[in-house]
Amino acid sequence: MIIGRTQEQETFQKLLQSNQAEFGVVYGRRRVGKTYLVREFFKDRIVFSFTGSYETETATQLNNFYEELKRVWALAENRKKPKNWSEAFHLLTDFLLAMPVSPEKIVVFIDELPWLDRTGAGFVSALAYFWNQHASRMNNLILMTCGSAASWILRKLLNDKGGLHNRITKRIELKPFTLNETKAFCQFKNLKFTQYQIAQLYMVMGGVPYYWQAVEQGKSVPQVIDQLCFEQNGLLATEFRPLFQSLFKHAENHIQIIETLAKHPYGMTRNQLLEQIKVNNGGSFARTLDQLIDCGFVKALRPFGKKTRESVFRVIDFYSIFFLKFINGNVSDRTNVWQSLSNGASYQSWMGYAFENICLTHLKPIHEALGISGIYTQASSFHFKGNDELPGVQIDLIIDRNDGIINLCEAKYTNDEFVLTKEYTAVLRRRRTVFQHLTRTKKSVVTTLLTTYPALQNAYYREEIHSEVSLERLF
Repeated sequence: MIIGRTQEQETFQKLLQSNQAEFGVVYGRRRVGKTYLVREFFKDRIVFSFTGSYETETATQLNNFYEELKRVWALAENRKKPKNWSEAFHLLTDFLLAMPVSPEKIVVFIDELPWLDRTGAGFVSALAYFWNQHASRMNNLILMTCGSAASWILRKLLNDKGGLHNRITKRIELKPFTLNETKAFCQFKNLKFTQYQIAQLYMVMGGVPYYWQAVEQGKSVPQVIDQLCFEQNGLLATEFRPLFQSLFKHAENHIQIIETLAKHPYGMTRNQLLEQIKVNNGGSFARTLDQLIDCGFVKALRPFGKKTRESVFRVIDFYSIFFLKFINGNVSDRTNVWQSLSNGASYQSWMGYAFENICLTHLKPIHEALGISGIYTQASSFHFKGNDELPGVQIDLIIDRNDGIINLCEAKYTNDEFVLTKEYTAVLRRRRTVFQHLTRTKKSVVTTLLTTYPALQNAYYREEIHSEVSLERLF
């Protein structure tokens, strides 16, 4: 059973209908369901499957490869155990050539490629030879590969300048579930949550299927959060460091950036970040930051009217933010920890920030709700500290449209209808005026509300609000 993943399944179906050999790559963060998706979709077509092991010597990996091949090919018993990856792929080639020719596609699935590429192992060159010399000529073959280390996939496969240059025929970046897919998953698991409650849990752990799989039926949202996050054996109580250590070789550098950015909810520029963590603006820092962006932990938002190098970086991984804000230091044998923490002063500010991140990661349904799916848009942000003439303003999401309109989005998280007051309406109007004055844009600038529950359409609402997208539309 595959929940959601409609576009990915359409892509896989095209691979099955192809009349040539296909080399597919699925990448994305840990726990997002890459392996499950490939295995579940191609389960009747997979003739050989092998998964790399984390921090394991090449000799052991090769032995595992050989043992898996023996399970599907009896003749492998009479062949020598491979001493290197070249010999391993020669064995795989012989196995494929010995199979009866089938008009239907067959699949070879190699999972967690980055864990196989140890220093001096020669894995990538052996894989390139296998594909270029043999697999690419087998028109009924699909070579499917996976990896959680997105930066490795991008560098060694998708952007390779050597033997695998332009060899990948289909690439899929598997992202966490959207709110819509999460709702479908909850229905499949018979979890009786409202959309509002799903959003509350989503702000804690995002759309990571593995985390949602651990949610038990019959428990309330606070009970789920307490069980997963604050009990000593809770799934998410100790997930933070292993999450990064499994993805990156020098994980402490990545963790340091995440911890620093998490203290600045509205983001930091590259120079501000460099100043905080006290490192040089060299290639190592740039690669680390790019890897966090590639793996979906950090988002770069370009300030309105500015160049890409002036982007603001902010953490958008829900679990990382929640861990650093609440879980870290609060795991114990006490009960009802979350009930206590959610009464604190930092709770409301976190909820607002987390809801903004939901909006930033659900731009497609926002566009659909605004009726602008067919219009070219650019998302950006805007920050002005203020001076003697104008007050400071902070706008975290701007939708700049090619049809002559700019939407200044204001995200408001509430547990009931949002009511605009005279004072708040004045703030929104002043923000719009300052933006127009400073940017000198000739486009029409309007205010768009992003809300959990639809706002009460009183006189102040009708005075300033041009459009509204509620949580229901984000689903």
